[in-house]
Amino acid sequence: MAPLLALDEVCTYYGDAQILAGVTLSIEAGETVCLLGRNGRGKTTTIKSILGLAPVRSGRIALDGVDITGWPTHLIARRGIAWVPDNRRVFPTLTVERNLAMALNRATATAETPPWTLARVYQRFPILDRLKARTGEHLSGGEAQLVAIARALLMHPRLVLLDEPSQGLAPRIVEDIMAVIEEMREERIAILLVEQNSAMALSLAQRAYVIDDGRIVHAASAAALAADAALRHRLLAV
Repeated sequence: MAPLLALDEVCTYYGDAQILAGVTLSIEAGETVCLLGRNGRGKTTTIKSILGLAPVRSGRIALDGVDITGWPTHLIARRGIAWVPDNRRVFPTLTVERNLAMALNRATATAETPPWTLARVYQRFPILDRLKARTGEHLSGGEAQLVAIARALLMHPRLVLLDEPSQGLAPRIVEDIMAVIEEMREERIAILLVEQNSAMALSLAQRAYVIDDGRIVHAASAAALAADAALRHRLLAV
């Protein structure tokens, strides 16, 4: 059986600059995989390539064995991929509730993914219930991140691409985000977690990839990488 998502020798360019140089990785249904690496080494470009937001020049990206390389982003999203970008991308002039409702209107529940409703989101994130009339431009970074994660869940995804979810956030918010990722895992939602906080990422993932200069330089179980401090330092230290 084909993995849920598979990248095979993906090369992505911005103009003449090559960013990804043959990235190969896979994610099984219900699996949490982390993609680690130093800043500027290709992590976010990998996510954007999956979503059709960065120009893949060669290689193949497949979802359920279907080649989606270069598909329009909205068609990729409709196949069950949700994105939580590193800059949150909450609509600044819309209320929290409207930001969430826009995702809900595009959601298609399936038997494999328990439904996330506005009521369930507000129960899981009580702060969003209190803030639902506030516009995006008046949210803190942590509040906006919770909106972005809740918005992704409302799309009933099979796969969530999480790009630096803990970046710049207070420890209390990070703990809440980790708990939500655990809930996604329990519900068998697959996750690709891009994260600078390697300890956090490795504690949540089953498998880990490390990218450097646009190439996958290490692939192993997350537990094995977490247990090897010398290897982590060699691969990830600035």
